[in-house]
Formats: sequence, C-alpha cells, structure tokens
Amino acid sequence: MSFKQLNIIHPILKALDRENYSKPTPIQIEAIPPAIEGKDLLGSAQTGTGKTAAFAIPTLQRLAVSQEKHQGSSRVIRALVLTPTRELAMQISERFKVYGQYTGLRSCVIFGGVSQRPQEQKLRHGVDIIIATPGRLYDLMQQGIIKLGFVETLILDEADQMLDMGFLPDVRRIIATTPAERQTLFFSATMPTELEKLSRTILKDPVRISIAPEKPTLDVIEQAVYHVVRKDKPKLLLHLLQDEEITSAIVFTRTKHGADRVTKHLLQNDVQAQVIHGNKSQSYRQMALRKFKNKQTRILVATDIAARGIDITELSHVFNFDLPEVSETYIHRIGRTGRAGKSGKSVSFCDREERKYLRNIERLCGKDIPLVDDHPYMTTAEAEPSRQQGNYQPRSNARPRQSGSGNFNSSTRSNQGGGSKSRRSKSGQQGGKSGDRPFNQASESNRRQHSGSGQSRRRKSAS
Repeated sequence: MSFKQLNIIHPILKALDRENYSKPTPIQIEAIPPAIEGKDLLGSAQTGTGKTAAFAIPTLQRLAVSQEKHQGSSRVIRALVLTPTRELAMQISERFKVYGQYTGLRSCVIFGGVSQRPQEQKLRHGVDIIIATPGRLYDLMQQGIIKLGFVETLILDEADQMLDMGFLPDVRRIIATTPAERQTLFFSATMPTELEKLSRTILKDPVRISIAPEKPTLDVIEQAVYHVVRKDKPKLLLHLLQDEEITSAIVFTRTKHGADRVTKHLLQNDVQAQVIHGNKSQSYRQMALRKFKNKQTRILVATDIAARGIDITELSHVFNFDLPEVSETYIHRIGRTGRAGKSGKSVSFCDREERKYLRNIERLCGKDIPLVDDHPYMTTAEAEPSRQQGNYQPRSNARPRQSGSGNFNSSTRSNQGGGSKSRRSKSGQQGGKSGDRPFNQASESNRRQHSGSGQSRRRKSAS
C-alpha cells in the first residue's frame, strides 16, 4: 500500500516524497484513515513504528482542508499535542514542520527549562499547532498567553510517561479548557488504571489500534548479557567499546549521577561521549543530541526519561549499563536500535543485585537473553548460576548452547528446554587473545533456567 492510497492530500504527499517515504507502516495504515475522518483513536504501538507520522499526517490534513474557513481572520490554535519531555516535543515539532512544509500551516514547540520569551514571540505571530510539555503550557495558560478555546484536535502522546512524571493533574486541567466537541488521539504504551479512567472521559467511541506487540521487535535485535560485579562495569564498557563495529551507541543508566560518572570515566579514557539527563540545561541537551546525530560523538549516555524522543535511524548498539527495574523499559531501550527494518545489538550488564530484574525481563521476552561468559571481568562468584527451575520454561524446540568460545552472533541462539543444570565457567578464564574483537567474543557454554515468579516492584526511575 502507498501513502496515496490513504487519501492523503497532495501537499503532504509532496513532502513525504521529498523525505523518501515510500510505504506507510502498519500503524500508519490503521490510524491515518479513521483520523482523517475525524474519529477518536486509542492507540498502542512500540518505539520505532512510525507513530508520530500516524497522528501528525491526519492532523495536518484536517487543518489544511479546513483552512479556508479561517482565511481573513487571525490564526488560532487548532491542534494541540501534549508530550512528556522536551526532546520528544522537539522531535514531534520537527516532523510536523517536515510533513506540513507545503500546507502553509504554522506550528510552535513549547517546553520548560528555557526562557519563555521566544515562545511568546512566536505565539504572537499566530500558530495553528502547538506541541508542548504540560508544565510550561499550563504556566503560559495561567499567564493568559495561550488560550485553547478553538482546539479541533487534541493529541496525547506517551500518556503513560506523563503519568509517571506527575503531569496528569496538569493534563486534566489543560484538557478541561479545550472544546467538548473535538477530535482526540490518545497514545500510550501501557494503560494504568488512572489512564484508563482518563481515556474513558475524553474519548468518544474511539477506534482502538494496537500494532506490533513489543516482543516481535526483538527479532531484529541481537541481545547479550554479561554478568559482572558492579565495580567492574566501567572497565567492561571500555573493553567492549574497543570494537570498531560499535559506531554509535546509547548507554543507559538508572540515575542522573550514574550517567555523569559513566561519562566522566569514558572521557578520561579518550572515548568521545556526551550525557543527557534532567539536570542538564536545554541548550546543553540540544548540543549533545546534535553532536550524536551528526556522528561527532560516538557514545551518548542517558537516563530513560531524558532519552525519550531521541530519534536515531542508524544506531548500532544499545548498552544497559544498569538494568531497568521495570521490564517494559528494557524493551523501550533496546527498541532504539533495530529501527526501520535494520538490525541492531543490545548489551546488558548484570550484577548480582540485578538478577531479579533480568529474570523479569526474560519472562517478558519469553526467552533467555544469551549469556556471554568469556570476558576479562567475569568472576567465579558472578559466573555462579542463580536461576533454578521456575515458571518460565524455554521452548522445547530450541537449540542447545555449544561449549567453547564463539562470536556474538552465534550466541543469540535460544536455549534447549529441560531442567539440566548450567555448568560453571572456569575460575579466572579470560576472554580471547588481545587481538580479538572484545564485543564479538562470546560463549554458549552456560544453559540457564529461570527462578522465582515474583515481580519486581515498579518504581519511578530517576530522570
């Protein structure tokens, strides 16, 4: 199917053609037609599925078609996009400008952490579309600078993240100022009770769309886990980064302080790296992202919330320096590689305290993440398997791991089913010769079983 078959108007088709958009993604195929018709949407889709275009294109089309009604009068805000982070707001704003470049529509991005004066000036000149984070938008509304009485389309993107960040009260207040007769497009990866209640109050007979459950994303991403004591994680990261195949990578940490420490360690060892997290100024974060996208920086260290909105098409690797406490966050992290049909690689470091997170992640994925046990920082204590027979059973038709060292690609094979115990790695075993590529050293000698069925507590990660 082509974009033309979705009944998209010529000015937007022209922009899509200029961007070399050839075929719509599944979520675009399902979302664009009903959204163009003015229907409400309740959508769930994983990272990298083309979700932004799925709501931006129909919104631009509806505004462009109805533009004649507003000719001769001053511009009013007719579409509002609410999103949790500055980076995501900027990314969405950029896409609106690209897709709408031949429509004559104007958009403005609103977020905190910077002076509001430039945003005020742009608003005074008149805009049709606002892409905003809830906090700054509500501040400007209280100052009387922004009025939403003419909004025709309301879009909530990453609603679950707005809930996690404490924005839901502001979101409710903002929605209350928009017209009751409007179109609402609601996107959320998960649906906690509070969001379920909110969706029922703001959506009218919505078209429900759920595209590509999260697990299939893993099919194009090679995954590996390294058991390592916490103090050796920085050394292991440097060791793996010697591999020249790692052309661009995001390193995820659990805390802002941890992100700063990892970045400092990399810079001290002559590895080009930038860091982004909530304590960094907006100008610094934009500079760091720009350098990373332009390949001036090889490594970007980030926390989960700050990394929302990073759109890198050709990201070769994702490193989980710290495993996330919430299993779904792991999927969002590694989903930043392997986009647009390309393959990617994910590397996770796991210390003894993080074993429970690893078990929950593997339970969500439905399979074991291949273990690399042939590296310089593998100790006997960390090599000791901690998984016993549990609720998860490997697939009975999976292939067994082979003994001896191999490369990363071969280590992605699934484990054999059954209940035999894993064999320990020999104490003191070192990974390969010095001339070998460290990232591609791997062993399939350990077969592992899951233990326990307890779920990790969901706690809000530091931004």
